[in-house]
Amino acid sequence: MGEINLLAKYPQTPRNLEERQQSKTDEERAVARRFGRDFFDGDRRYGYGGYSYQPRFWQPVIPDFQKHYGLKAGSRILDVGCGKGFMLYDFMQLIPGVEIAGIDVSDYALRNARQEVKPFLQKGGAQALPFADRSFDLVISINTIHNLPSEACQKAVQEIQRVTRRFAFITVDAYRNEEERKRMDMWNLTALTYMHVDEWRKFFAEAGYSGDYYWFIP
Repeated sequence: MGEINLLAKYPQTPRNLEERQQSKTDEERAVARRFGRDFFDGDRRYGYGGYSYQPRFWQPVIPDFQKHYGLKAGSRILDVGCGKGFMLYDFMQLIPGVEIAGIDVSDYALRNARQEVKPFLQKGGAQALPFADRSFDLVISINTIHNLPSEACQKAVQEIQRVTRRFAFITVDAYRNEEERKRMDMWNLTALTYMHVDEWRKFFAEAGYSGDYYWFIP
C-alpha cells in the first residue's frame, strides 16, 4: 500500500470555493447526490456543469498508470464509479488489447457513456461488486467511495481489495491541515466520508486494503 499521485498530469481547473459555499444548499446537495442529469450535465451548482469527453483529461494520465502497473494487452482493468466511461475509453485507445469493465450507480451516466465502452459497463454499487474474487489486474476508483457513509465506504474498500489479484488505486476527498479542512467543507457537494489523510491511512489498513491511494484536496 502506498501513497502515489498517478493523477499528476490530469489538468487542473480553477475552483471558486467562496461561490461554491455560498450557493451550496441542502436541496442542491440532495439533487447532486442523485447522480443524474443534473449532476453530470445540469447547472454547475449541482456538479460538473457539463461532462463530455475531452482527450486532454485522461490521455496524459494513462501512460503513468501503464508504466506503474505494467499494463499491457490482456490486462484486466475495472473502474469503480466509471461515470460515462471516459477513462476506460482512453485505456482502450492507448493500450490496445486491454480488457475493461466499469460499474456505476448512475443510470444517466451509463446511458450517456461512450458507445465504444457501453458493452463493458454495468450498474452497481461499490460496496457490493458483482465480480468474482481476484478478477482484475487493476481496480481503480477515483473520487467515488467517499460518497458512501463510513461503514459502506469501508465495505467498498474491502470489495476493491477482494476483486483485484494484483493492484488497486483509490482517490478520496481528504485534508492535511485545518486550512485544507475548511476548503474541503466549502467545496464538498456529495462526499459523506472525508477525513484527515492519517485517518484515511488507518481506515484503509483496518479494511485490509493493500493497494495504492491518493487524495483529492481542493
